[in-house]
Amino acid sequence: MLDADLAALYGVERGVLMRAVRRNADRFPADFMFQLSTKDFEALSSPSDSSGRWDGRRTPPYAFTEHGVAMLSSVLRSASADAVNIEIMRAFAQLRHILASHGDLAKRLDELRKHCDRRFRAVFDVIDQLVMPTFTDGSRR
Repeated sequence: MLDADLAALYGVERGVLMRAVRRNADRFPADFMFQLSTKDFEALSSPSDSSGRWDGRRTPPYAFTEHGVAMLSSVLRSASADAVNIEIMRAFAQLRHILASHGDLAKRLDELRKHCDRRFRAVFDVIDQLVMPTFTDGSRR
């Protein structure tokens, strides 16, 4: 999930969220949070997007994995952050369940992966992480 989306869900400004993350940088390793590349950011903020979603933003957003979102609740420390975090975790779990229980969908995703360009590689990487989470020992089951 992107920093701006998470900030909106948690009801804080993006800057507040990112300051909390920077103050606790040791809690957010690369597999919890990463910054999108400039190329990925440009693809997200195409000229055809008139929604104004990026509000003049000039730097690529940060993306948080499921583990990064879980860690956010510990650094934001509020009842509303805990409630939002619970719902986000439920959404991740439900997505994992849907993907794992629908072999047709997994097969179709593999087909799509073969035909999509590298802009979508990050999307497929996240889906892979959701379907097969990494355990603390680094293994996947």
